[in-house]
Amino acid sequence: MASTTLFALNGVLAMMMFGIALSLKAADFKRVIQQPKGPLIGLAAQFLVLPFGTFMAISVIPMPAEIALGLLLVSCCPGGSFSNIMTFLANGNTAMSVSMTGIASLLASLLTPLNFMFYASLNSHTDALLQEIAVSTWDMLTIVFLVLAIPLALGLVTAHKLPNFARRSEGFFRIVSLAALFAFVAIALVINWAQFIAGASLFVLAVVAHNAIALAIGWSAARAVGMAAAERRAISLEVGLQNSGLGLGIIFTYFADLSGMAIIAAAWGIWHLVSGLGLTLFWHYWDRNHGVGQTQGAKS
Repeated sequence: MASTTLFALNGVLAMMMFGIALSLKAADFKRVIQQPKGPLIGLAAQFLVLPFGTFMAISVIPMPAEIALGLLLVSCCPGGSFSNIMTFLANGNTAMSVSMTGIASLLASLLTPLNFMFYASLNSHTDALLQEIAVSTWDMLTIVFLVLAIPLALGLVTAHKLPNFARRSEGFFRIVSLAALFAFVAIALVINWAQFIAGASLFVLAVVAHNAIALAIGWSAARAVGMAAAERRAISLEVGLQNSGLGLGIIFTYFADLSGMAIIAAAWGIWHLVSGLGLTLFWHYWDRNHGVGQTQGAKS
């Protein structure tokens, strides 16, 4: 991929992160300090349990190294702003969801590259592929810092200094973020369409199963510590709806020749929208049949 195209794609990704930060307020971070249990459980499931569980799965289940790397990279990405929207629609704890997205996006500047490179190096097949490409942890840390940490910091400063601008532009950036995700997905699929068609069943099976595991990890972790239903929904969606746009940005930058990785991340970008909406509709159906309204609180 041409350097100018990569620069443009990473610029769009940085703008997505800037938009996420505009929706964050000091109260979101204060909330984590005052009520840390839910966010900490969600972040632990996001950055510890899901990557480890993915590593165990790719180590036990035979699959091409490119697919294994794609699944591993997605599992190491933070949740995206789409999880906030779905949490709101699902009668979940939206404030907690927003807080987790903000904290996770900041932590991802460090943890996404470190988790990915660490677990990829532990698997002989994925490690051999990484050695062929010769990608260093430092290189990946640098690019993720540039497209995550700096735009997030700028967005937080802008939201603090120019709250009216942040409030007016929040909707615009949400639309841009969703459009950018679809653009990233479309680019990945168009470039690798022949490979996708040839192995569609394998790619779809891997993504659907992995996404189901991610959602189950979030829900189970929250339930295990006795979180209320609204918090369980928020944590489930935060862990299960990954920022696959970030994953695609990393793939386009460092793994452009690994079509399997790009297809996995792109398929995730499509499927997690479907699964998120499906789960939201299920919870609405559950609430309606159990006589639960938004003001009463969710029960499942």
